[in-house]
Amino acid sequence: MTAPLTFAPEVRAALDAGKPVVALESTIITHGMPYPQNLQTARAVEAEVRAAGATPATIAIMGGHIHIGLTDEELERLAQAEDVMKLSRADLAVCLAANGTGATTVAATMICAALAGIAVFATGGIGGVHRGAEDSFDISADLAELGLTPVTVVAAGAKAILDLPKTLEVLETNGVPVIAFGQDEFPAFWSRNSGLKAPLRADTAAQIAEAHLMRAQLGLNGGQLVASPIPPEAEIAREEIVPVIETALAEAAARGIAAKAVTPFLLQRIFELTDGRSLASNIALVLNNARLASRIAAEICARR
Repeated sequence: MTAPLTFAPEVRAALDAGKPVVALESTIITHGMPYPQNLQTARAVEAEVRAAGATPATIAIMGGHIHIGLTDEELERLAQAEDVMKLSRADLAVCLAANGTGATTVAATMICAALAGIAVFATGGIGGVHRGAEDSFDISADLAELGLTPVTVVAAGAKAILDLPKTLEVLETNGVPVIAFGQDEFPAFWSRNSGLKAPLRADTAAQIAEAHLMRAQLGLNGGQLVASPIPPEAEIAREEIVPVIETALAEAAARGIAAKAVTPFLLQRIFELTDGRSLASNIALVLNNARLASRIAAEICARR
């Protein structure tokens, strides 16, 4: 029995021709922002990938199938859908078996991209170790997936609401290369700097592509995390965003918000406390990551 994959025509054509394809997650559409802004952002990210010379493959679960790329009609339907499951490794198969509708997180998108033969995935920021994880054990499945599935993930680091030092430690434990693009410091989502040195650095898409292919030649499990800093003009400086994050975290703790509800609550409160700047920055960094991922995908294709 093979995985139930359904390819959008442009994605199937690009893969068959050996042209670059970039996977995109769908939780940013269903859980990241309201309609119609979610649809506008999804279309903008796909357009950015196309403008950079690659084919976008937004991944979602619809009608018992893993859709590798969505038509514009499917994209609009997903953007307006209600009660969409937020899928990771644990619940992907259950959603498929139940003919449900699901949006893919970083972990689930990596799994589906690998099944489809897509090497590169662009997202906003990965999940990681939540603050207080020494008591709650709240650690995103994204970190384990990066150690298992051979996809290069381009993100603006990990979400800044997380415990970034512990996140880097878990990535190291899982054998994940963490490569800062064009700088020595690990970026922190809305901010270009986190105060933490990145384990590795690359200055060109070609270097990242070479490392991706070398991992395959060596038979190493897992992918790579490419930490691409937000463009300077879209940045919210660390000294400005850190107090906002601390306020949102304190409110979440006071209200007893936990588990999967934490991240959506924090992102919404940070949006409110920054008068919407955090969302504008989020969109800018996703577009920037899509451009870099497209260049990496093109370099990988050129070397195969």
